[in-house]
Amino acid sequence: MTRFSLLDLSPICEGATAAEALANTLDLARAAEAFGYHRFWLAEHHNMPGIASAATAVVIGHVAAGTRTIRVGAGGIMLPNHAPLMVAEQFGTLATLFPERIDLGLGRAPGTDGLTARALRRTLGGGDTFPQDVVELLGYFDDAAEDAPVRAIPGAGTHVPVWILGSSLFGAQLAAYLGLPYAFASHFAPDMLEEAIATYRQTFRPSRWLARPYVMIAAGLCAAETDEEARYLRSSHVLAFARIRMGRPGKLPRPVADVTAEIPAPALAQVEQALSVSATGGPETLHRQLAAILARYRPDEVMLTGMIHDHAARLRSFEIGAGVMRDLAEVPMPG
Repeated sequence: MTRFSLLDLSPICEGATAAEALANTLDLARAAEAFGYHRFWLAEHHNMPGIASAATAVVIGHVAAGTRTIRVGAGGIMLPNHAPLMVAEQFGTLATLFPERIDLGLGRAPGTDGLTARALRRTLGGGDTFPQDVVELLGYFDDAAEDAPVRAIPGAGTHVPVWILGSSLFGAQLAAYLGLPYAFASHFAPDMLEEAIATYRQTFRPSRWLARPYVMIAAGLCAAETDEEARYLRSSHVLAFARIRMGRPGKLPRPVADVTAEIPAPALAQVEQALSVSATGGPETLHRQLAAILARYRPDEVMLTGMIHDHAARLRSFEIGAGVMRDLAEVPMPG
């Protein structure tokens, strides 16, 4: 059975506030738990007017405290922004408060623009220490000796599951080398998806963390009762993504009847390519599109994500998506 999970960016909608976005995130997490989603992940983005999850570990604690069973985690923490010890202490604390429910996905990008990266006190232009930082972080979650010179407290001995996130071959190679699970950001950067999955699976080395390769892919989702309604609701996501690409990030826009009137054709073509690993439509269309994604990439897990301006419509979208994924789990995969 292919597990299905949910990635929430805590969207701040036009006409709403960050406080409302965070309240909606908790409401969505509770609904996801009821719908049967396996994980609920949040992502680190900075200086983004439309995203409320910048303090990702704090929001994870908020969600974990308001739910009971669903796994909650980061998809991901942008490790170059942080000292590994501080990440270990934060997620060690979360794992201590919410045992066996916390995940830590690690990304290599800054999750923002260059000016904001400097404000985060990142060292720009230096060498790439991401692999070393991942190994250091893994060590802090291990069973540390009492006389170890540096320990994460809380953190040592929590064995928080660590994932490598990526949208290129680098992350796939690192995850395979370390023997860690791998999540590909195909919901917005699908170009190297097939090659990265193949590289990861072919070069994977079993480890004490994972015996065999485990691949998660992210897919966009916008579901409604009809295909027409779903396409209309999805226009908010398309507009928001296009505006980020054009250097004009803002709050999540209200949907529009015709996105071609809002976005120049070349830019819209690039956006549609970036968002091509997705499913949009009513239940039947969704079933067909998600089945095609599963058959093509054969992931161990799918993380669904999608931004809809109306919160009730967004809840319904993920409810429909969960129903389709449950149906697909009962259908044997070809070959």
